[in-house]
Amino acid sequence: MSLTVVGSIAFDAVKTPFGERPKMLGGSAVHFALAASFFDTVRVVGPVGDDFGDPEIAVLEARGVQTADIERVAGGKTFFWSGVYGWDLNDRETLATDLNVFAEFEPKLSAQSRDCDVLFLANIQPDLQRQVRAQCADARFVALDSMNLWIDIAKESLLAAISEVDCVILNDAELRQLTEQPNLVRAAAKVLELGPKVVVAKQGEYGAALITQDGFFSLPAFPMADVHDPTGAGDTFAGGFVGYIAAHPDAPLSQELLRRAMAYGTALASYNVQEFGTERVARLTSAEIADRVAQLAEITRFTAEPLALRD
Repeated sequence: MSLTVVGSIAFDAVKTPFGERPKMLGGSAVHFALAASFFDTVRVVGPVGDDFGDPEIAVLEARGVQTADIERVAGGKTFFWSGVYGWDLNDRETLATDLNVFAEFEPKLSAQSRDCDVLFLANIQPDLQRQVRAQCADARFVALDSMNLWIDIAKESLLAAISEVDCVILNDAELRQLTEQPNLVRAAAKVLELGPKVVVAKQGEYGAALITQDGFFSLPAFPMADVHDPTGAGDTFAGGFVGYIAAHPDAPLSQELLRRAMAYGTALASYNVQEFGTERVARLTSAEIADRVAQLAEITRFTAEPLALRD
């Protein structure tokens, strides 16, 4: 089986209190693909310019990611984003967003990418997400990410796209903005009414929450003494979460499966933030991931001992 991701492939320039990189590999599809590659064969669909060379392709192919559907636009420049983080790494200032070849992106999927078992629609224009979803009609599990921009300028299209997928992955503020609900639980319930079976709320350094018709589950972020760059952490989490589901094609979409997927997404995201961009995840090993998942299980485990409480 295989997993297809459609989204941005980019160069990022990032400065944090712990260092900076004037040009590093980034983009939602890249971060997602590197994480998901630990679980299944991943095919990446997205545009790049002439400035995207063999060293960048090598980062993906070293993890077994299939790059044949990366579209090279002759004479074009790759999508570029620049930002600065302060001491509160939950907040960042965007200095530049140059869409370049991404501005005219029309996803072109090969037969292999269309014939995917699992599909991830990364943060792109909602109408494009719907076009890709229609091309991958036989995918058994489809997840979607988005952002506040599309909620502001293309809300109806985004709601239509959400109604066609199995899972929505947004941060908690975006969920509240999308549904105009005051808290996460009510917001997620509104999204479930649109059709998806699963809602995942990304909560930055506080972890992530899983909401389905069967209940609510939450995991904290893995406690890290050293965080250098949070860029791409959300897409890395999504890659671990969706990748784990892709690796279990015969398993029902149960609470047990989804909760384990949350743990793997959380573990992968924790490695992402340890260094800049893709640097840490690109050299990550499966043994390291398994070890961190085990640690996460240990730090979140407790026994609810019966206690006679006073009225």
